[in-house]
Amino acid sequence: MVEPSTPAPPREPAATAPPRPVFDRRRAWLITALIVAFMLINYADKSVLGLAAVPIMDELGISNSTYGMISSSFALLFSLSGLVVGFVSARVSSRVLLFTMAVVWAVAQLPVLIVASVPALVAGRVLLGAAEGPAASMSMHALYKWFPANLRGLPSALQISGAALGTLFAAPVVTWLITGFGWRSAFLVLAVTSVVWSLLWWRVGHDGPYGEDRVPGTRDDASRDRDRDGDRNRARDRALASASAPRERLPYRRLLLNGTVLGSIAGAFGASWALALSHAWLPVYLRTQLDLTPGAAAGLISAISGFSLVLLLSVPPLVDRLRRRGRSARWSTGAPQGIAVILAAVAMATFPFVDGTAPHLVLLALAFGGHAIVFPLHYMTASAVVPPLQRGAVFGVVAATGTLPGLVAPYLTGRLLDSADSAGTGYTHAFLLSAAVMLVCGVLALAAIRPERDVRRLGLAVRAEDPRTQGHRAEDSRADGPRADAPQADGSKPLAQ
Repeated sequence: MVEPSTPAPPREPAATAPPRPVFDRRRAWLITALIVAFMLINYADKSVLGLAAVPIMDELGISNSTYGMISSSFALLFSLSGLVVGFVSARVSSRVLLFTMAVVWAVAQLPVLIVASVPALVAGRVLLGAAEGPAASMSMHALYKWFPANLRGLPSALQISGAALGTLFAAPVVTWLITGFGWRSAFLVLAVTSVVWSLLWWRVGHDGPYGEDRVPGTRDDASRDRDRDGDRNRARDRALASASAPRERLPYRRLLLNGTVLGSIAGAFGASWALALSHAWLPVYLRTQLDLTPGAAAGLISAISGFSLVLLLSVPPLVDRLRRRGRSARWSTGAPQGIAVILAAVAMATFPFVDGTAPHLVLLALAFGGHAIVFPLHYMTASAVVPPLQRGAVFGVVAATGTLPGLVAPYLTGRLLDSADSAGTGYTHAFLLSAAVMLVCGVLALAAIRPERDVRRLGLAVRAEDPRTQGHRAEDSRADGPRADAPQADGSKPLAQ
């Protein structure tokens, strides 16, 4: 006798893929404006010592080597703090991190106001460097939480443009304060500005819905719960993003030793060498070697920063356009980094030997401003080969190693100046050494940055936020539900309609 077959259990309906987070355009651009202001203050703080270098050196009677040591002390904890805070960012919200940094910036200006001495200057610069070390990477990390991947080029450029704006506006304003009210007044005004920004950020600087992979119960969750407007749509988006975001993790050794991350670090290292030299010694060079007045030197520094700003606002949006058209990340974001550093290196090696005023100034601008596009692009290339959950930590490592020149370049330049037969010869030696370092870094970046290759080698899953792999247009990020052609839970595609 044949037993009746047991009926198969009913199939459960396929789970519906959760909708992607809604792009809150107004809030995203408000956060962008605050982060640009954050970076503006950051770079004004960095440049104030160089702008005040001549009166400080005259008043305190310090040598070039001592001034170089004071300037380099800024980087003593800069890289270490960037590294540590990068890992801390996995559990502490960007709102708390950026607020704390700005408050410490204000405190760091106080020692020199209490007593003007070399130890006070060193103490203030060390504290300031520790608080500014994570600033660029963590503010970029905070910015990425408000934009999908295919809309990050312009916000990234604006974030980095805060550096150019900081110098563009800080140079004339700080110089005016120094010449009109004494160099201490510039430190006081910057301290007050940092306090004002920190209060504004604490009120509105909450985290966005993209890349939220935090562990429940962290301080980030608490800060979001206290959001004053109680926007339910953003709360839903954060929950959906957390549920659907990739949870993959890879050993940090593999992430940090792949060619794209190493090439990004090399590009940043070369660009940071020129930037450190610019902050510490360019104002002094213009005053003592080109015999410019304080106002004329400030105007030239502002012009160089304006050139950097033009590059920052034009190149990354072009990169976004190339990515949306399917160009590889290697040629759209990797190659421009290497080329920019190489061109800046050539200009750095050339301008000490050029006599004409106009060519000299053009080469100065290219040497100290042409590398600017590296800073937004090297974050974009590093981000392309890192799971979102580990992005903050890797950004911290990239920033920590890429900005090490700040610890070496200013002091080494001071030593070269004191050991040379003349100041002019010392500057020539310093610029040639800088050009050699930058040239090597540019070539390494050009050769090593290959995001598509390294994604395959690392075995990373295709991320939903990659516009080249999913084909979404920018406006798709505002959708409230899954697309009609979204894959089913079992990975199959729906039948054509």
